[in-house]
Amino acid sequence: MDKKILLLEIGTEEIPAHAMPGILNQLKELAKKSLKESRIEFGEVKTLGTPRRLALLVKDVANNQADIEEEKRGPSVKIAFDKEGKPSKAAIGFARGQKVQPEDLITRDGYIYAVIREQGKSSAEIFKTLLPKIICDLNFPNNMRWGDLDFKFIRPLRWLVALFGEEIIPFEVANVQSGRISRGHRVLAIRNGLGHAEFEIKTAADYVKDCAENFVIVDQNERRNMIVAQINEVAANKNGVAEITDDLLEEVVYLVEYPTALAGEFETKYLQLPAEAVITPMRDHQRYFPVKNSDGALMPLFITIRNGGKDYLDIVQHGNERVLKARLEDAQFFFNEDRKKSLEAHREKLKTVVFQEGLGSVYEKTERLVKLVEKISAMLGVDAKNSVRAAELSKADLVTGMVTEFTELQGVMGREYAKLDGENPEVCAAIDEHYMPRFAGDAQPKTEAGKILSLADKIDNIVATFSRGLVPTGSQDPFALRRQALGIANLLTAARWSLSIGEVVALAMDLLKISDATKREKIQQEVSDFMRLRVKNVLSPSTRYDVIDAVIDDVDNIFAVTLKAAAVEQFLKTPDSTKYIQSFVRVGNLAKKADSTDLNAELFNLDAEKVLYQAFAAIKVVAGELVDKKDFLGALDALKKLSTPIDSFFDSVMVMDENLSLRKNRLALLKSIDNLLAKIADFGKIVQ
Repeated sequence: MDKKILLLEIGTEEIPAHAMPGILNQLKELAKKSLKESRIEFGEVKTLGTPRRLALLVKDVANNQADIEEEKRGPSVKIAFDKEGKPSKAAIGFARGQKVQPEDLITRDGYIYAVIREQGKSSAEIFKTLLPKIICDLNFPNNMRWGDLDFKFIRPLRWLVALFGEEIIPFEVANVQSGRISRGHRVLAIRNGLGHAEFEIKTAADYVKDCAENFVIVDQNERRNMIVAQINEVAANKNGVAEITDDLLEEVVYLVEYPTALAGEFETKYLQLPAEAVITPMRDHQRYFPVKNSDGALMPLFITIRNGGKDYLDIVQHGNERVLKARLEDAQFFFNEDRKKSLEAHREKLKTVVFQEGLGSVYEKTERLVKLVEKISAMLGVDAKNSVRAAELSKADLVTGMVTEFTELQGVMGREYAKLDGENPEVCAAIDEHYMPRFAGDAQPKTEAGKILSLADKIDNIVATFSRGLVPTGSQDPFALRRQALGIANLLTAARWSLSIGEVVALAMDLLKISDATKREKIQQEVSDFMRLRVKNVLSPSTRYDVIDAVIDDVDNIFAVTLKAAAVEQFLKTPDSTKYIQSFVRVGNLAKKADSTDLNAELFNLDAEKVLYQAFAAIKVVAGELVDKKDFLGALDALKKLSTPIDSFFDSVMVMDENLSLRKNRLALLKSIDNLLAKIADFGKIVQ
């Protein structure tokens, strides 16, 4: 069977760069799903995109749908035929319903069957409805409508290309008719003698080549490689190294159709500013790549990507330099104004800045942070001096001119201004670090003061927001609390700190003047549930799901939870672990019936229960001490010795004895054992 390439190009006005990766992935998955459901065989599926187009290329597409043949079971033979062997009304009705003749019915296993055969239609015919459906099924966070159309899309449609091999697949979406006419680069296609920017695609196989001839590098991976190679070449020619971050590179890839890198310069006087004060306007505002020398120091250079060719690069360079100069002049002005007083002197203005509605000022928040870092430091047994000072200064840069103008520099400018004021280096670092991680994949704080202040700030943010009833739901998380909670979990795990989240939350509520007992209990539960999901996220990449379920019930000490998970996983790899787990589960199942753990050794009258009691009495002290030391694997190694006496106990002892005193005493023994096991895990949740 001959196979062809399917091409769908959706031409639009410029699509926001940040949305492109998700849209292209969605388009790919939609196409694969639609083709499978349509019974059309296909090979490799690729999605390509530029700011003005979304393209789908599918190789080795079959010319026709696959034929189908299936059997539908009908009534039993006993009622399907009369005494003379002729089809009954039941059989005739069944045949009519399945659109077959009664004589075509077959019998098997005491039933009648209708064999339904359907010949596949041509793929080209299917694509007339399938392709527009794919376009209409694309979902976007923000949609646009234009003209008097009810149709919605991320940006207005301008042209559609739909080819199956050389054949046009005709359809219409939003008054745009599909065809084989695409559009090249807005400027280059015309400037290079190609007339109008429109061009014809004769066959789907030529799509990428035809686009390139019209100055559109449609493959985003090829554009990315071109951009990186050009940036590195330009930087090397200037004896520098470009700083290429993944997020900026991804954005630039989807801002251009035909990339050309060029370098620009700025005055060396701006290098006297903190490096981030230069890089932020350059990278976050202008989408420029900074250049550093071999020592890592910032050079008075930048590299930008032009959406076009090499003509008139000097004019483009000059224009970019002028724009950056204006931004750097702003930065220089605000820096000089900020430095007219110390960072601490800026604190007073925080009294005029609202933290959250009904929760006072940012100044009051810093006062809470001081108390929280004192508490956390005491719990960890470390000196609080640097943490307290960092907490006092942590938000002062929010009211500086530099951060007001360049909000991305919060924390960073606080760090730099504190350095200039002669503050302790750890205090300076902590002011910046307490915002970490700022985004997915960002680093964690490195200094002790930074870690403590980060914990205090994030817990205060979570408790304060929860106190207003604003617990994140679904995709709604305007205060980025999920990221902050995940940061807490990762920080405590990496630092190997045993810390009671509940105690810090209780102090945070005290400082926020939350006194209602019901509300306090509700917030504690909400924070616990919220953190539990984040701890699952931390554990899930490397830990069995059932082990996570077994240890995740109490997340007050997050680091301990991670140690428990590691210990249980290691324990499950030991010989006879299944036997030990089964014993623990048997104990847990009956322990649920116990009212208390009050034991009376004199009531044990059978050898098996005496042996178990004595074994437990000997082991519980050792195992308990190991649990207190967070040596959970050692504790399990001790507790596994109870397996044999536990099994003997269940083989020889009637736990639910008619004698109520004996029954309660035996249940109390099992409950005591289960309570110790529960300090490590709920073994009933382990899948054997």
